[in-house]
Amino acid sequence: MKKLFLLTLVTGLFLSLGSSAQQDKSKRPSPPAKVSKTIASGAEISVDYSRPSLKGRALSALAPVGKVWRTGANEATVFETSKDVKIEGKTLPAGKYGLYTIPGDDEWTIIFNKTWKQWGTVYKDSEDALRVNVKAGKSSENTEVFTFDIADNGNVSMMWADTKVVFKVR
Repeated sequence: MKKLFLLTLVTGLFLSLGSSAQQDKSKRPSPPAKVSKTIASGAEISVDYSRPSLKGRALSALAPVGKVWRTGANEATVFETSKDVKIEGKTLPAGKYGLYTIPGDDEWTIIFNKTWKQWGTVYKDSEDALRVNVKAGKSSENTEVFTFDIADNGNVSMMWADTKVVFKVR
């Protein structure tokens, strides 16, 4: 009887762990999204991220000015390129990178970190592959849900609230 009870308990534990490991990410409050584009250089670039919503909060409360932000929600946002590319004129080798940012009032720092498969709040600047600074602009519309877009010319846009930040990938 003890063996049957123990076997039932262990089986139940494994089943509950297995079901939580298979969580449907689309049901999260900040669901996943992915954008991809083959740019003029022939490189395929993609951004795999989660999409937080403002829900009445200020952008600065979610992406604080002057502090490293995970650039999305949940796991680290992943920027991937199939070939070496130039980001704002600086070389980034082909591969996958954790994408972080440091928001500013007029300028944002875009960070490509070598460690990409991790929870988004885990960040070590010693693992940075590249940092570039770009101007922050105002968007013509207010964007409730954080959004990435990749244009045919390789411009990658991040839009949230009334802010639009664009970095060039060539």
